[in-house]
Amino acid sequence: MREPSPETEVFGVLAEFERPEQLVEAVRMTRRSGIRAFDAYSPYPVEEMAEAIGFDENRLPWLTFAGGCLGAVTAFGLQVWTNHAYPIEIGGRPIIAWQPFMLITFELTVLFAVLAAVFGMLILNRLPRLHHPVFDVDEFHLASSDKFFLVVFSNDEHFDKAKTQRFLEGLSPVRITVVEHTEEPA
Repeated sequence: MREPSPETEVFGVLAEFERPEQLVEAVRMTRRSGIRAFDAYSPYPVEEMAEAIGFDENRLPWLTFAGGCLGAVTAFGLQVWTNHAYPIEIGGRPIIAWQPFMLITFELTVLFAVLAAVFGMLILNRLPRLHHPVFDVDEFHLASSDKFFLVVFSNDEHFDKAKTQRFLEGLSPVRITVVEHTEEPA
């Protein structure tokens, strides 16, 4: 177990596990203990993980819906305004004929919905974040190949470095590492 140097702030405590079942059980135990500021990392999606973490985020679908509605209103409104501002009367066709407006309305609905989804996802995930303190842990590169990690962040209201280390040791990890808070590289 690597200890942080005295002049740095602790970012969290990281536990490494061999199998996904161990990580899911560790996450469940962590939630039962009252800890809420934690995250889990695995090399591939683990089906039970979202439920174990308590992930019930539903803001992104609403952002996408709002973006689609904004796109539809923008497209339809722009076409109505254009036909009123620059009327071209052809063969008795009404100035506001909604049927020809639907193609552009559909296209902008999809465009705005997709843009809202992409930018909403980036903002909600606080991306792009080019550096994260767990990247400084030597073994963390294994999270993209064959190891599973659980980190308890120091901003949790129940966080105490020694107690958190003891709690994580009780979950039988391969190793526990104290993660130092580092500044993003310039």
